[in-house]
Amino acid sequence: MSDILTHVMKYLLFPNDYVDSTYIIDFKKLYEEGYRGVIFDIDNTLVPHNAPADDRAKALFKELHDTGFQAMVLSNNKEPRVKTFSDAVIYCDYIYKAGKPNPGKYFNAMKLMGTDTKNTIFVGDQILTDIWGANRAGIRTCMVKPVLKWKEEPQIILKRLLEYVILFFYGIYRRHGKGIRPVPVR
Repeated sequence: MSDILTHVMKYLLFPNDYVDSTYIIDFKKLYEEGYRGVIFDIDNTLVPHNAPADDRAKALFKELHDTGFQAMVLSNNKEPRVKTFSDAVIYCDYIYKAGKPNPGKYFNAMKLMGTDTKNTIFVGDQILTDIWGANRAGIRTCMVKPVLKWKEEPQIILKRLLEYVILFFYGIYRRHGKGIRPVPVR
């Protein structure tokens, strides 16, 4: 790969880590490492696309709150979807129509939480919106496998096909690269 392509992939498109599920991340250990804010995507990161908050999501946000985290959901969805989810999990604020991958709303989220790029982590399931935007904002990123793949809007399915190519190169980088920052898992 050319130096420019390597730079783009490593610093903009590759997540700092890639795990099977949001629910295996050990947030208590991240708190011990100094993290104080978590920004989440909703659809296919926490619940299936357009699904309501379930008991597992509610328990996660309570755990984050009890640990001392500030939590935020950052979504490209319209307000009714994002507000309904946020209200159900209780312990978070939200930003809707975020325009990801534009990094501006990531900065707004950190401002609302009272955190910064050094003590905030982002968790999402899509490279071309979630990870790219968080990387551009300078936030540590953790990509998760989609909760329920292929039950999404057509434009998301098309992006997933391109993501397969990026994830192929990420797999090579992960085996040989030095920039992987594994998140603690349970």
